[in-house]
Amino acid sequence: MALHLLKLCVGAESISDLEEWIEERMALERRLGLPQEQTHTTRMVPKKIEEILDGGSLYWVIKGQISARQRLTDIRPFTDGEGIGRCHLVMEPVVVPVEPRPFRPFQGWRYLQAKDAPRDLTDRGSGLGEMPEEMRRELAGLGLL
Repeated sequence: MALHLLKLCVGAESISDLEEWIEERMALERRLGLPQEQTHTTRMVPKKIEEILDGGSLYWVIKGQISARQRLTDIRPFTDGEGIGRCHLVMEPVVVPVEPRPFRPFQGWRYLQAKDAPRDLTDRGSGLGEMPEEMRRELAGLGLL
């Protein structure tokens, strides 16, 4: 069973913000002739890399709610120019909205067991994915989703 990571999407106000940042980064890499991949750099390297890469995703917390995920394709530890160990989390550039769920702020990332991960909005078959994100966020905050 896949293991996931959970991380705050600092600065994002919505899933649309995250998608726009990804597209801007991909466009820049295209213009510069660089390989197009989405990475996120983090300081700590996960110890359970094999479990994560066995179908795991990075779940994003946006404005206090788990809101979206991206499938992880690679985890690349490296040492930066100052000699500090870091890690590139490599993801598919596709953002998948998930059932919104409140989550308190934290630093770094957390493991998220598959059984605890919110379902994709498209898996519900209820049309919830068609609802505006702000409305989903508000209804989830009220405990109605």
